[in-house]
Amino acid sequence: MHTEGNEMAGLKGGLLAMRVGIFLVLLVWTLSKFINPSQGSGIMDKYFGIAGVGTAVVVALGVLELVLILAFVSGSFKRISYGGVLLVHGVSTLVTIPAMVTDPFGHMLFFAALPMLAACYTLYRLRDHDTLLTLERPASPVTA
Repeated sequence: MHTEGNEMAGLKGGLLAMRVGIFLVLLVWTLSKFINPSQGSGIMDKYFGIAGVGTAVVVALGVLELVLILAFVSGSFKRISYGGVLLVHGVSTLVTIPAMVTDPFGHMLFFAALPMLAACYTLYRLRDHDTLLTLERPASPVTA
């Protein structure tokens, strides 16, 4: 039997799964900025066209990204953190499109960014319903 409560519980569980899944992917990318900052410099050069990005800049970007994804996974400051994750992943996906178009079979893993981008967008749009295991509590309904 389907009830609105069961459907909302399913939605909330699905949103939590998306939030945690997106976080795990971004966590690996964030940690790589600390573990191998030269890789981050190479990515900035190859895909963003910004040559000569130093280790300190990559690590600083990693710190900012870590703060963003921790706010995101905790469900805090949703408009900012969910929007920031959508923006960061959106830009990262956008810069890989030329590689996907010119050599799709040489860059097959880049295509995995597309459904993740859709998940980021969906989570941003449904952020007010994403309340399961979040630090930020939904506003109480106003009663007259």
